[in-house]
Amino acid sequence: MKTHYFQRYYKKENVDTANTMLLLSRLYSFSPNKFFNFLSEFIPEDNTINLSFNLQKKNKNSIPDAIIEQQSFKIVVETKLNSNFKINQLIDHLKSFKNEDYKVLLTIDPGEIKENIQIKIKKEIDKYNKQHKCNIIHKHITFEKLIDSIRKVIDSKDYEMNEILDDYQDYCFLEKLILDDWKRMRVQLSSQSFEINKKLNLYYCNDRGFSGHKYLGLYKDKSVKAIGKVTSIITATYENNKLLTENKINIDKEKKKKILQAIEEARKIGHDLTKKSQYFFVDKFYDTDFKKITPHAPMGTRCFNLYEILKCDKNKLPSTEEIAKLLRDKNWE
Repeated sequence: MKTHYFQRYYKKENVDTANTMLLLSRLYSFSPNKFFNFLSEFIPEDNTINLSFNLQKKNKNSIPDAIIEQQSFKIVVETKLNSNFKINQLIDHLKSFKNEDYKVLLTIDPGEIKENIQIKIKKEIDKYNKQHKCNIIHKHITFEKLIDSIRKVIDSKDYEMNEILDDYQDYCFLEKLILDDWKRMRVQLSSQSFEINKKLNLYYCNDRGFSGHKYLGLYKDKSVKAIGKVTSIITATYENNKLLTENKINIDKEKKKKILQAIEEARKIGHDLTKKSQYFFVDKFYDTDFKKITPHAPMGTRCFNLYEILKCDKNKLPSTEEIAKLLRDKNWE
């Protein structure tokens, strides 16, 4: 069973904010240098300062979701789930700033902020800056871009931090904080089970509770060697020679046969699937060669935006077979 670092199964914005602040505080604890590399798009890099992470710290007029601060800069955070930012609330948040050298109002949302809201925020901040002779700036980031930005500053060998970031990403997928799962490929390590996966067109693993991807890539020998489009995900246990699906979901004879075959063949290579396990069925695993050009195998899982990697012209992806062909000319770090 995978260890989770972040709370699950809550829909409130303050939980999303708390998990995001926990991620950033873990990054800072792991490496102040890498934390400030991440923050470089917001403020100048300064590796000698100390930070505090505060949730719902009340000022005279409002209670922001979170505040990251220290002596020379402050970032005031407001999180929403449907870009429903309230201008009056954001204006009140501006009063959280005092005499910091760098002041950033950071909004976080699953999607890009609406243009009309962006214009209004800029207008009000410009007005506030003029009246109070200060230099507040506004930045917006999606949960997906937040993860991508952190991924860029940590190395593949930073195993602990990658595991934490992977769990945060899984949380974001689970809570629909990252959109458009139709364009995503999740890469799973598959060295020992590769031939089984290819033969049965399914990938198995211990129950992890992850979602948020339509494509599954199998990694071995420094490369993603196969890709398939996920058609169904079944969670099951095998007890007393009986296959028991979660919530008693009915599965057809062909899928049941493949799961039982996977359980038997996995046992031969030392994998125990009798306990609660997940089975990802794909249309077909197509051979590819999406090479990793940096040292070390990825720890855990990685997700890729196929739409961006393949630079698709229209808002759709080609067939799985064509994706497999195109990926052979691509690489990743």
